Amino acid sequence: MSMMDFSRQFNSRRSNVMGRNGMVATSQPLAAQAGLEILRAGGNAIDAAIATVATLGVVEPAMTGVGGDAFALIWSAAEQRLFGLNASGPAPQALTADFVRHLNHHEFPRQGGLSVIVPGAVRGWELVLERFGSLPLARLLQSAIGYAENGYPVSECVANDWAEAQLLLNSHPDSRRVWLVNGRSPRPGHLFRNPELAATLRYLADNGPDAFYSGPIARQIADCVQADGGLLTSDDLKAYRAEWVEPISIEYRPGVRVYEIPPNGQGLTALLALNIVKGFDVAAMGHGSYELTHTLMEAIKLAFADAHATIADPKRAAIPLAGLLSDSYAAERRRLIEPKSALLPVPGRPQPHGDTVYLTVADGAGNMVSWIQSLSSLFGSGLTAGTTGVTLQNRGANFSLEPGHPNEAAGGKRPFHTIIPAFIIRGGRPWASFGMVGGFMQPQGHLQLVSNLVDFAMTPQAALDAPRFRWQQDKVFGLEAAFGDHMAAELRRRGHEILPWAQAETLYFGGGQVIVRDGETAVYIAGSEKRNDGTAVGF
Repeated sequence: MSMMDFSRQFNSRRSNVMGRNGMVATSQPLAAQAGLEILRAGGNAIDAAIATVATLGVVEPAMTGVGGDAFALIWSAAEQRLFGLNASGPAPQALTADFVRHLNHHEFPRQGGLSVIVPGAVRGWELVLERFGSLPLARLLQSAIGYAENGYPVSECVANDWAEAQLLLNSHPDSRRVWLVNGRSPRPGHLFRNPELAATLRYLADNGPDAFYSGPIARQIADCVQADGGLLTSDDLKAYRAEWVEPISIEYRPGVRVYEIPPNGQGLTALLALNIVKGFDVAAMGHGSYELTHTLMEAIKLAFADAHATIADPKRAAIPLAGLLSDSYAAERRRLIEPKSALLPVPGRPQPHGDTVYLTVADGAGNMVSWIQSLSSLFGSGLTAGTTGVTLQNRGANFSLEPGHPNEAAGGKRPFHTIIPAFIIRGGRPWASFGMVGGFMQPQGHLQLVSNLVDFAMTPQAALDAPRFRWQQDKVFGLEAAFGDHMAAELRRRGHEILPWAQAETLYFGGGQVIVRDGETAVYIAGSEKRNDGTAVGF
């Protein structure tokens, strides 16, 4: 505990949550308790993660569900190593960029049938439970089935998200029937039931993950997508398997290694920024100083420029990972940062070396899980598959239509993915499992969280409560109001285009969760986002 500064606090009424036997932190209290119940029943962190995320798909349906994708980083206490999961599905085999361009689209459609690719999450559940699970899927789905069948009171932030998607849901008959009450989104406290989703989850509990990718559920998914102009087929669904991947990492400070999922995820963005920042004496600059805020903002712009130029499906494009993450390339990019002036981000030339939920879970044996799962936008594509109660993601919207771009749309290819879990190993031991939701806010949040946790020894809750910036494009940033007028004025003097407060208030600055493990006492210390309905629970 000596490495943590408990005296530093920001505008939040939340304390850190501590425990030794198990911990769950996520964006909705009912889901957190579903995971905790599994830990108390003798399940491990991997079991609890699946129970939590399955429940999130019911109680936070705008953000996630079985119709979405997932990624995870899993620390196995038995094997003393970190595993990476990529459960993001590919585009339909029949998709081509030319097909979409010939429909007069200049950008990939953001909603509707074309935006739907294979949902990978359930295959991800299958893969991790086969390797690490100790309880059957049917047991892990009990809470999710119960809330879908018997109803749950809609929480405040979830109700706000639902309201934003009301027009989208009204435009599709099955979505309107399943998700709206007399044509309106449910208000906070409304007891919402989804019997069709309950039946689907019960079918998966009885028949296993294959039942999602073949048979009546798969047919309804394919029929729904094709009826709305998409290309997804039952064969696309049946052929899909999730896969284990090797996490990528950098040493941020001596003995502190930060891990992310490799492309097609955007975790590379966070590592590129951290690799630039590690060359500065951040602690000497001081948290919240003009110098540090400017430096972090410049680093994330440079990182995004490289990420958008290079991140794609590594099976279909050559990504110079070693060159991008090399110290020499980081030094080259770092030299572009001027202390008193903002730069326009452009990608470099590295050496050619070979809307979402997040949860983190830890158990008494020392297993830790960093899990993220998403429909992409609020309620994804806006399509609900027949009578399954399943909303389908719109992850295809992240494809490029630029000819020759590494991320150009193609059949069987996985798009650039925004959702990224993260992990820190410190002194060779598992130390922090963390992540954040919010699309392209995610790597920006990772950068700011890692600096808070490592450079300033903040507790998990303080690291989450600290004010954040969000890069939009070019030199444009939004700041949270807690930064104050003086910071905004100084950053403008340095050439940043800072959005007016009223405009910045409309931005989402991310929703994060953090669990830190004290290596000496094996006590878990957890924080949960003040910007959503989240909670951390433990025992």
